[in-house]
Amino acid sequence: MIRKILLIFQRDLKTSVRNFITLYIIVVPVIFAVMINVFSPGINDTTVEIVLLEGENPQQEEYFSQFAKVEVLETVEDIEKRVIKRDNIIGVLPDQGDEYFILRQGNEPDYIVDYVKNLTAFDHYDIGIEDTTAEIVDYGRDIPPLKKLMVNVAIIFTSILGGMIIALNIVEEKTDNTISAINLSPVSRLGFIAGKSLIGVFIPIVGAFLLLFITGFRDINYFHAFLMVATTCLISVLVGFIEGVNNDDVMTAAGNMKLLFLPLFGSIAGVELLADKWQPLFYWVPFYWAYKGNNLVLSNSGSLLDIIRYSGIVLGISVVVFILLAPRIRKGLE
Repeated sequence: MIRKILLIFQRDLKTSVRNFITLYIIVVPVIFAVMINVFSPGINDTTVEIVLLEGENPQQEEYFSQFAKVEVLETVEDIEKRVIKRDNIIGVLPDQGDEYFILRQGNEPDYIVDYVKNLTAFDHYDIGIEDTTAEIVDYGRDIPPLKKLMVNVAIIFTSILGGMIIALNIVEEKTDNTISAINLSPVSRLGFIAGKSLIGVFIPIVGAFLLLFITGFRDINYFHAFLMVATTCLISVLVGFIEGVNNDDVMTAAGNMKLLFLPLFGSIAGVELLADKWQPLFYWVPFYWAYKGNNLVLSNSGSLLDIIRYSGIVLGISVVVFILLAPRIRKGLE
């Protein structure tokens, strides 16, 4: 029985690699990871940008680089053209003697201008970090909140793509008139469903692990991550089966899978934006619990018991959904 299930999985995997849409879905997690690395800021990143004259004062350039993003250009004319652009970069140029002046476009926020003025004065008077009397308080956050949110959403989104692959594969089976052959094959309906489900779980798990590794979450508990991703995939797998057996067109099936985006983003908005009294409104959504569980995984702050609790809730909701949808899936496979 297990061998037959694995053969179905192997066949689906080969078919997916040859299909452009499913192949694109497979590489989407890597695309997500690259985009998150590009667009999410580091927790210590600064938004202040300064442009300097290349080679004019290497010591000043090194000093400014500790507290701002520094860009160097060859001529004053190049700096003037750079400052005129739409961002809030500010130039620091040499004046008479050892003095400097601030070159700005005029519409930069005052806090950025004041920041650059203070940096220039501190450098002039040789004031370093060791001269400060301020105390740095660390709350233990070494992961940018925005990056953690984006990775969390991408992981859950990847699980939905696994269900989409199942839907596309079943629609193709129906198009080729091979879905009805299950009734004459030695594989039971349950075995067929299990074999078809494997790719909807395998692809998201591999994609999620690649996503976590590329985005820098390498010190987390990957067993906890596996539990959350595997259970989150179950809802998407069930919906993928329903859309596959009820649609004869690939684009229609893929489009209907997008309906899962509404509870996905709605539950995330509920966690992040709404007060505690409104949270029970989202208890029925498995993505709500998946998001909360993934938060613990990504922050490396949840115990195994916590992860089992969240993944168990997602599993329980999936079982209820399976009981409700099983008759429709069975009828569609006849």
